[in-house]
Amino acid sequence: KIGLTHQLLWLLLLVSSFAVRWRTSPGETLRNIAIWVAVAATIGAGYSFRHEFEAVGNRMMFELVPHRGQVANNRITFRARTSGHFVVEALVDGTALRFLVDTGATDVVLSPSDAQLLGFDLKSLKFTRVYHTANGTVRGAPVRLRQITLGPIAMRDVRASVNEAPMTSSLLGMSFLSRLSSYKVSKDTLTLTP
Repeated sequence: KIGLTHQLLWLLLLVSSFAVRWRTSPGETLRNIAIWVAVAATIGAGYSFRHEFEAVGNRMMFELVPHRGQVANNRITFRARTSGHFVVEALVDGTALRFLVDTGATDVVLSPSDAQLLGFDLKSLKFTRVYHTANGTVRGAPVRLRQITLGPIAMRDVRASVNEAPMTSSLLGMSFLSRLSSYKVSKDTLTLTP
């Protein structure tokens, strides 16, 4: 009851200020009323359609920043780059890194520079693993990552390898992908399901 009285008093104050103003300048008063009605309608419409605006914003970010992905229904979806490759951004032990998704890679493979970002000392690593790739034979140092987080997916204790040679991008390989309930490529879209 007090809330209603309070609102009525504010409304009365607003109407009386317009009434006083009306006597001196009716045209300007009508214009001000129209502006305030338009502002109130815009705020009301914005609030009413906030979920639709959020969906539009998410869709725009999905198209403009494809490595961030779009989360819906406990899945995360990524759009392929113009090269046809999928690049994703994930948190690895709290550090944001970009990965090229590679189903041909046995493990998650960190570039030496990304490994250093995560705090690995390259000089103390033992490059004992041998990998046969399309580019030839490479060596890697086995490591464990405490956690990789990708949208709604949080995977703990992930087997990985630090590549001995420089790489343009770290690889999100099968030691991560095989632990998902599914990963699916459809045209230019990659969908990961925890």
